Amino acid sequence: MANRLMFEKPLGMRDTLPFFYQQKRKAREAVSHRIESWGYQFLDTPMMEYLETVGEASAIGETQLFKLLDQQGHTLVLRPDLTSPIARVAASQLKEQGYPLRLSYDGPVFRAQQIEGGKPAQFEQVGVEYIGENSIYADAEVIALQIETLKAAGLEEFQLTVGHIGYVKGLLKEVFGDEEETQEEFLRYLYRKNYVGFRKALEQVALSGENKARMKQLLSLRGQKDVLATAEEITTNGACHRATNELKQLQNLLESYGVSEYVSFDLNLISHMSYYTGILFEGYAPHLGSLLCNGGRYDQLLPSFQSTASATGFAIRVDRLVEAMEQHEDQVGPVLVMYEPHTFDQGLQVAQELRAEGEQVILQNKAYYEEGQNSYKQVIDVTEGGASVE
Repeated sequence: MANRLMFEKPLGMRDTLPFFYQQKRKAREAVSHRIESWGYQFLDTPMMEYLETVGEASAIGETQLFKLLDQQGHTLVLRPDLTSPIARVAASQLKEQGYPLRLSYDGPVFRAQQIEGGKPAQFEQVGVEYIGENSIYADAEVIALQIETLKAAGLEEFQLTVGHIGYVKGLLKEVFGDEEETQEEFLRYLYRKNYVGFRKALEQVALSGENKARMKQLLSLRGQKDVLATAEEITTNGACHRATNELKQLQNLLESYGVSEYVSFDLNLISHMSYYTGILFEGYAPHLGSLLCNGGRYDQLLPSFQSTASATGFAIRVDRLVEAMEQHEDQVGPVLVMYEPHTFDQGLQVAQELRAEGEQVILQNKAYYEEGQNSYKQVIDVTEGGASVE
């Protein structure tokens, strides 16, 4: 009796078949080249980290961590993100190099899924971390580079939505005062984009008519830079005004970069990553039902590794980037050189000459060739009488 799990995979795991693998590789190479052209340096970190350090600093929920024990009894996790491991490296092995650091990465991360739901438990991210500069210029550079990497990969239609965690928290503090649990409740509604639940909860709390109106208006603060003026009008506290001022400066810098057409604002944008402290953003593409990329300022992460450095960065989901580009299986295939045992040397010579010219070449024994098994750029049949080209 066959093992019923013989062809199954663990929950959330996927096989990457040749075509999709090639498309991921091409996208990854284009993105990486653009990142390097901006002076960022790639590094790699272990796939396993200690739970009590990187695992806890990652801000990924406990139930999504893959855990295991080493021989010394320490609890390890498969890295659930790449930002936290790079923060660990920056605060230890790279701290003597001086700031700012412009670092980049490319690798898989692991997040356990409780139910299938189409969500992968392993996926690849390419991203950057700009560590050691707490300025709007650093935020603008990261967002501009995010846009340029998507364009370099061949994506033509996409949009980045930019918000500021300081604005949302500032307004909630202004409206609810010291009621921290209530503030957290409304933050959860915003993170889940559950605006119906937000409005229902708003009806249940004791607030003045003015404050309820301001909370409802928060949900409509989306659009181009004119929403920043409206955002200022409905608040009186300094935290909110500092946030809108930063967003105005950011808009001006993105105009200088020539990428502002790809950016809109959403003042109720929230991330599940609890360490974000300032500007944050998400990227979307048409016909893609999931988040394509995201990032922002996370000045509270490095202190977890005994460093006071500020930081900002972004991450791109490579699989979703390929999906967003709607690639089709119409790329040119390799050259096929077919031989018979007595013409192997001739076939090998032809194949080697073509490979030296940069061609992809399959050298195939004709006896084992099956019609229609692949598409080829060219077929060369090496026979006793020489090479015939099809």
